[in-house]
Amino acid sequence: MLKDTQSERDTRRLPIDRAGVKGLRYPVQVLDKGGSTQSTVATVQLTVDLPHHFKGTHMSRFIEVLAAHGPVIHVENIRDILEQTAKRLQSSCAHLDIEFPFFLEKRAPVTGAPGLVDYTVRFSATLEKGKLDFTATAVVPVTTLCPCSKAISSAGAHNQRGHVTLSVRTRKPMWIEDMVRLAEDSASSELYSLLKRPDEKHVTERAYANPVFVEDLVRAVAQRCARDRNILWYRVEAENFESIHNHNAYALIEKKAKRRG
Repeated sequence: MLKDTQSERDTRRLPIDRAGVKGLRYPVQVLDKGGSTQSTVATVQLTVDLPHHFKGTHMSRFIEVLAAHGPVIHVENIRDILEQTAKRLQSSCAHLDIEFPFFLEKRAPVTGAPGLVDYTVRFSATLEKGKLDFTATAVVPVTTLCPCSKAISSAGAHNQRGHVTLSVRTRKPMWIEDMVRLAEDSASSELYSLLKRPDEKHVTERAYANPVFVEDLVRAVAQRCARDRNILWYRVEAENFESIHNHNAYALIEKKAKRRG
């Protein structure tokens, strides 16, 4: 029998919060709001807590758990994956983090020309003593136009692309499309992959009519989150990739929703 070094005792009495596999590419399927299933590829991190008396964990068992669920991860079987991971690794707590591109077809605002826009989505789940904690995150590219630049300039105003990173805990699952829309509606303008000249004129003028600082942006997203009874907790970040500075502008709000009757 081959020696099982990972199961040997460690005498340093230092438990490890997370040990496992990271950077694993794996196919996933995500249900969109229209009822279709979108197939994409995720980067997966699957870990457990490691008690102080174990020297190491068995990395192969993480892959075995994933393989046992077939060639595709579904959102619906995340709890089962975590339960099986904790059981196989003899741990009280298991974590699954997956990040993947999610695509939406968007039509240009004037001509209606179709194009695909990709959004980075992350699901983070922890199962501890039978309780599941699940967080969904969407990174949404937007356009912002500087209110200060508009106010002091006799012609034009500087604008830039930025990212809104919205994370939520909810009573029931929240559609990725709704997270995207919530962020885009708070910006100077949303982004598109395909714009003809009439569309470009429309987007440019819309952004000029709706100037926002990063502070305005996170506050607007936060207000929308606070009005959504499904959202229990949110964290919203905005980062502008400044067009006339050699630094970025950044703001963040994190809050737990107030109790509602």
